[in-house]
Order: sequence, then structure tokens, then C-alpha cells
Amino acid sequence: MISLFRTAFGWLAHQPYLLLSLTSLFWAGNIVLARAVAGHVPPVTLSCVRWIGAMLLLLPFAWPHLRRDWRKLRTHWVLMIVLSATGFAINNVLSYWGLQYTQALNALLLQSSGPLFVALWSLLLFGVRLTWTQAIGVALSLLGVLTIILRGDLLALAGIELNRGDLMVAAALCAFGIYSAMMPKRPVTHPLSLIVVTTAGGALLLLPLAVWEFAAGIRPSADWVTAASLAYVVIFPSALAYLCFNRGVELIGPNRSAPFLHMMPLFGSVMAIVLLGEKPELFHLAGYAMVIAGVFIAARR
Repeated sequence: MISLFRTAFGWLAHQPYLLLSLTSLFWAGNIVLARAVAGHVPPVTLSCVRWIGAMLLLLPFAWPHLRRDWRKLRTHWVLMIVLSATGFAINNVLSYWGLQYTQALNALLLQSSGPLFVALWSLLLFGVRLTWTQAIGVALSLLGVLTIILRGDLLALAGIELNRGDLMVAAALCAFGIYSAMMPKRPVTHPLSLIVVTTAGGALLLLPLAVWEFAAGIRPSADWVTAASLAYVVIFPSALAYLCFNRGVELIGPNRSAPFLHMMPLFGSVMAIVLLGEKPELFHLAGYAMVIAGVFIAARR
């Protein structure tokens, strides 16, 4: 049985498209959940507990690798702080904060700009340009996202108004763009070593804000909704999703990985249909087709 699991995980570790698709699925669930519990679980507390829990969950598996990789990770401590801040602390807390103020339509629309931030930071930091194929793929998948979000009426885009929640979500995506662009520069270590160090760093950066939030009387409700929410964010969009994302970027690079972020609104729409009983429409099928085609085009070599 153990050898079977090792074979399965060994195969999965070399499937970048599947890994990045799973990442988008888990993160789409995270957005839906964060919007559902807005006002029930404070954003900083949710973020801090998320990374503490993910770190504790992975630490027993990562410990042998962490002992071997610690010296190399410590040598790159500045990069570790940057990755912890942009990919875990800033990105996460701004997303949760913003989802308390913005509508789901606006948040999903802004998520589709994630690949653009990745491309921008890759260009500014390292001079990495999108190829024409990648640019066409990003544009096509973005059009598919807009088709789904705007329910086939692209003219509805003119009626969208930005608020402070939108700006927070956009800032979170900007921070995550830095994380994605910097990932190829990380030291060569075991994936578990890297994820444990960066989740711990993100939790430490958020801890003072979480203490302030608690002292200010902004506290989570002690009920099953809070417990279930914390369990989900620790396991799926944290531990599993970041392992999948980091490995996917390692295999095909940030610019080819970024278009998979467009699958988050796609999965979000499916969740709404399955979980909330919304009726699928023709524009869903058209949007799905464009997103999948765009991701396929942009992810090619």
C-alpha cells in the first residue's frame, strides 16, 4: 500500500497541468469560503491560523528534508522573507480583507488579472517577456473568464464600480505576482522544506496583526462554521495548493503557469452550479471552452 501511494504521488509530481489545475480548484474553494464567512471569522485571524496550521500539518513530513536543507534556506533568508511576505502574509490577508467589502462578481473579475501581474513582475524583475503564444493564450482565457463572470454580456463590464475591497484584492494579486515571479530564483531544496519555512514566515509576519485584531475585540465565533472553515483553509488551499503550485512553477515556469489562475473563476462557477443549485447556461459552456483553450495555448512550450 505504501509503495502504491509513493508511485501515485511520484506520478503526480511530474504532471504540471494537473498540479496547477488542482491549485486553482483549491483556491477557488478558498475564495468561495472566505466570502461565505465574511464577518464570521476575522480576516487576519483566518490568515494567521491558516499558515500556522499548514506549517504544523506539514512539519512532521518535512522535518528530515528541512534538517538537510536548513543551511541553504538560511543562506537565502532575504528571499525567504520576500516569498513569505508576498505569497503568504500580504497576499492572503488582503484577499480575505477585501472579500468583506467587495461583491463576488468584482472579486472573480479581478482574479482573472493574476497572470498579467505575473507577466509584469517577471518582466520588471528579470526581463522575462511573454511569447506571442503565451500572450494569445492569456488574452483568450481572460475573455473566457469575462464571458462567465458577465454572463455572456460583455457590455456589463462598463457598469462595474471599484471599491476598497476591489483595491485590496488587486493589491493581493499584485503581491502574489511578485511571489510567482520570484519562485524560479528559490534555492534548490525539497518542496516540503520550502513550504514549511515560507508558511512559518507568513504566520510570523501576520502574528502581530492577529494579536491586535484579537485585542480590539474582533474575534471569530466559537462554532462549527469556524472550525470547518479553518480546517478547509489549512488543508486544501494552503498545504496542498501551495505544494502543487510550487511544483508546477518549477516544472514549466511562472509565465506558463500563470494562465491556470484563470481556471479559478471557472471552478467557482461550477461550485455555484453544484453547491448553490444555479442553472448552467450557454455562456458557461462558451466561457469554459475559451478558458481551457487559452490555458492550453499559453502553457505550451
